[in-house]
Amino acid sequence: MDPILIGKAITTPDARAASGGHVVLQPQLGNRHGLVAGATGTGKSVTLMVLAEGFSRIGVPVFMADVKGDIAGLAVAGTMNDKLQARIDRIGIDGYASEGSPTVFWDLFGKLGHPVRTTVSEMGPTLLARILELNDTQSGILEIVFRLADDRGLLLLDLDDLRALLNLVAAERKDISTKYGLVTTPSIGAIQRALLRLEGEGANMFFGEPALDLADLMRTTPDGRGVINLLAADTLVMKPRLYSSFLLWLLSELFEQLPEVGDLDKPRLVFVFDEAHLLFDDAPAALRQRVEQVVRIIRSKGVGVYFCSQFPDDVPDEILGQLGNRFQHALRAYTPRDQKAVRTAAETFVANPALDVAEAISRLGTGEALVSTLQDRGIPMPVEHTLVAPPRCRMGAITGAERAAVRAGSPVGMKYDTAIDRESAAEMLAAKAATAAREVEAPPARTREQDDAEDGGFGQAVKDAVFGTKRRQGMLETMGKQTARTVGNRIGQQIVRGLLGGLFGRKR
Repeated sequence: MDPILIGKAITTPDARAASGGHVVLQPQLGNRHGLVAGATGTGKSVTLMVLAEGFSRIGVPVFMADVKGDIAGLAVAGTMNDKLQARIDRIGIDGYASEGSPTVFWDLFGKLGHPVRTTVSEMGPTLLARILELNDTQSGILEIVFRLADDRGLLLLDLDDLRALLNLVAAERKDISTKYGLVTTPSIGAIQRALLRLEGEGANMFFGEPALDLADLMRTTPDGRGVINLLAADTLVMKPRLYSSFLLWLLSELFEQLPEVGDLDKPRLVFVFDEAHLLFDDAPAALRQRVEQVVRIIRSKGVGVYFCSQFPDDVPDEILGQLGNRFQHALRAYTPRDQKAVRTAAETFVANPALDVAEAISRLGTGEALVSTLQDRGIPMPVEHTLVAPPRCRMGAITGAERAAVRAGSPVGMKYDTAIDRESAAEMLAAKAATAAREVEAPPARTREQDDAEDGGFGQAVKDAVFGTKRRQGMLETMGKQTARTVGNRIGQQIVRGLLGGLFGRKR
């Protein structure tokens, strides 16, 4: 398989000795990760385009974020001009022709590409707590919410589901605290406020279904070219926590779902993490350890990870040591911070006796880079001052009409452009609450037997009082007896008086 052309070595006049002086990246070592660094305006975006095009031409899918909007030019063919032709001639590129690459646009907000969604359950409490900027106590309560959802069989798909679970935890706080651990009302309120902020940023569109299928990021065209997946991130990057957490989630999903494949003749996927410093700024130690673990092991799953940032020391040393392919653009040593970055960059390259790396970094022109890639048996080549090859696509942004045309021809639009809202925790808890409310407001209809049996209320009491029961006589019976007794008494008294009067000779 042909190597990916990066450019031409211009370190010394005799640097054309090997491969015509070309600097290349070997496809079988593309999964050994890499770093593209340099100050703003020094050509990092062009290098990323060259890498993406090169991987796509050999059938490797690529996923990368388009932070400034100019990477979208990969989708359309470039325009030839004299300056471009002069560079092609100087580097000696055979068969150069302007062309676009097969591209699919994605967007967390669904505006500039197909919506990217995942469920709250798939995101998990750890990354979600990072997005919400929760403290340790609040993160612990979020863990309890996820555990409670699992125990009760409640699906956590979107933010409405998560809010419904928080309300449930608040309502049953005492019982839940006894079983799962202490839950406090202020912490629940803090999580709910964080969710409100997140929704205000539009992140509620990110949680839902259909969730992203990783297989759709690993597509190839019928002619064998890898599809380049571009995430519109010009708005997303203004929300650093959401941006970095999303890319880390995606990288983690690849790590967890892809099987081990060992070393292949080319990667299965290349993942480009632009503005990499956002991932590590204020990151807790546990998160950095997780990133290091993923970067170390994901190579054996056929995925190459390429970080892009201004300074090499934006990436922690334990991760920087895993990046075998290096592309260093110019750094201007104006401040002590810049001077330290220059020294760090110089120390990470394999020395070249013909090149003073620290001095060269400060003198690189636009479109030039210090490059060191892994060669045979994974040995890094000595650093070379390299004139980077031009990409075959447009080096700049595309129009709205061009973007719409690319999106209309996408093979995944029918799958992701329409959201799905199936029954989950919010709906299940709302239905349960509605049923309980109806039972309180309107008791179920009763049968005649139940009414008769329950006439033991007022109606039955009146009936028993008037007519009596087997054990008690009623009012009518009592009155009858009393009347009979009274009448009997009077008649009896008259008879007695009559008899006594007769005996004693009294007149009536």
